[in-house]
Amino acid sequence: MTVRQLELDGELTVAMAAEQHARLRAFLGEGKGAAELDLSGVTELDTAGLQILLAARREAEQLGGTLAFREPSPAVRDVFATAHLVPELLLADPPVAGSANARSSTDA
Repeated sequence: MTVRQLELDGELTVAMAAEQHARLRAFLGEGKGAAELDLSGVTELDTAGLQILLAARREAEQLGGTLAFREPSPAVRDVFATAHLVPELLLADPPVAGSANARSSTDA
């Protein structure tokens, strides 16, 4: 099974909410099945960013797929821990071999 992957970096905050939400919706719309978000490059996460991540996970499930969060940065870990969402939502191990990479950058 191929796992699609999207790499997020930079800020995932209220200032970037609309852009990041659109990026995640487009990624989820590319196909059903297993998908992963690589969060290792996220430098800042606030409650708006957290809501976007959780909404994306719900949307993936509604589309008949899954969305896993991988490689959380320290900023992501801190917010998830504060919200009591660790470890249920985080997968810290490396991406699955054979995953298709879809790289994203907030600088693009």
